[in-house]
Amino acid sequence: MDDALTPDQERFRAGVRALLAEPRVRKAVDELAHYAPREEPAALDVYRWLGERGWLAPNWPVEYGGIGAGVVESAIVTEEMALAGLPDDAHVLSIDIVGLFLLMVGTAEQKVKYLPPLARGESIATVLYTEPHCGSDLAALRTRAEPDGPGAWRLYGTKIYNQKSQFGDYALCAARTTESEVRFHGITLFLVPLRSPGVTVAPVWSMENNRFNEVVLDGIRLTGEHVVGELDDGWDLMNRMLLLERTGIDFQAKIRFWYDRIAAHGTRTGRLADPVLRAQAADLDARLSAARALAWQQVANLAAGKPDPVASAASKWYATEQARAVARFGFEVTGLPGVLSAWDGDAPMDGWLEATYRVAPTLTLASGTSEIMLHLIASTGLELFS
Repeated sequence: MDDALTPDQERFRAGVRALLAEPRVRKAVDELAHYAPREEPAALDVYRWLGERGWLAPNWPVEYGGIGAGVVESAIVTEEMALAGLPDDAHVLSIDIVGLFLLMVGTAEQKVKYLPPLARGESIATVLYTEPHCGSDLAALRTRAEPDGPGAWRLYGTKIYNQKSQFGDYALCAARTTESEVRFHGITLFLVPLRSPGVTVAPVWSMENNRFNEVVLDGIRLTGEHVVGELDDGWDLMNRMLLLERTGIDFQAKIRFWYDRIAAHGTRTGRLADPVLRAQAADLDARLSAARALAWQQVANLAAGKPDPVASAASKWYATEQARAVARFGFEVTGLPGVLSAWDGDAPMDGWLEATYRVAPTLTLASGTSEIMLHLIASTGLELFS
C-alpha cells in the first residue's frame, strides 16, 4: 500500500511521523509508561497537538475540525500513532466510532455541536453496547428507552466492559425502543450525556492496566436531539459502521510496535544472536507484514467505496491472533526478568513487556471476537452453513 500512496499522502505521513517524533511527544509517551497502578490516560496532549493541525480526524470536513482528506489519511494517522507507542483507545472510540456515526448519520446540529471538540482532542466520547448478560449478541440487549412525553424517553439499563467512560463527555448507547418478534428490530442509538443525573459510572477492574466500567442508566431523560440516525434502525447502523472501522490497521500497527521494541531489546542485549530466536523473529516479522498488507487492502477497499465484510473480518482476525505470539516471543528474548512489572525497578524495558502480555489476549475480543470473525468468514465467505 505504501507504493500506492500519492505524493501528497506520502508527505502527510511524513508530517504526522515528524510530529510524533518531537521531544514533547516522546516525553509524554515515556511518562505514560510510569503511571502508578490503576492510573490511566484520558484525553492526551498529543491528541490536541494533532487536532491543532486537523490531523486527529483528517477525513472530516474542515468545518468540523478535519482537513477534508480521505480514509487513507485517517488510516495513516491511526497507524503512525500506534507505531509511536501512543494509547489509542480514546482516539478509536471518539473519532473512529462515535465521530464516524455522527459524521455519517448525525443531524446538522449534532455535527456542529459534537464533532469539533472531538476533532480538537478536547472531548472524549465512548460506546455503551455490551451488557452483563450479552457480549457479542447485541440483539439480546435489555436496556430500554421508555417514552416520556412526545419525542422524549427515559433510559433504564446497565452497560458493562466499556472503556474511558469515567473520562467521557458523551456515549453512544444502544437501547431498545420497540418490542418486536424480530429481535434485530427496535434498537435505537442515543448519544447519552455521561455527566448527568441518572448516570452512574463504576470501575470494573481487569488484568489490564486500564479499567473497564459499568454504567448504570437509571431514568436519564433524552429527547430527539440525542437520537443518532433513525428510530429503531440501530442494528443496521451498527453493522454498517463496523465495515468502516474494522480494517485491522490499528491492531497490526500496535502489535508491530510491540515486535519492534522486543527486537530492538534483543539486538541490544545480544539475545537475537541465538539462531532459534532469529528464526522466530523472522517468522513473526513475516506474519506482521502479511497482517499489514491485509489491513491496507481493507483501507483501499474503503477508499474505492467497496468495503468487504469477509476480508475485513479476516484482516482483524489474522492481525489480533499475532498478539499473543509476539508477547510470548518477548519472554523468550528477556527470559524470566520479563515477568517483572513496571513497578519493579529491575524490570527490563521498564516492565512494559509484562503489561503487554496481559493486554495481548484482549485484542482478540475487541471489535468482534476471533470466534465471531471466523463464523463470519465461514458462513458468509465460505458458505459452509448454507
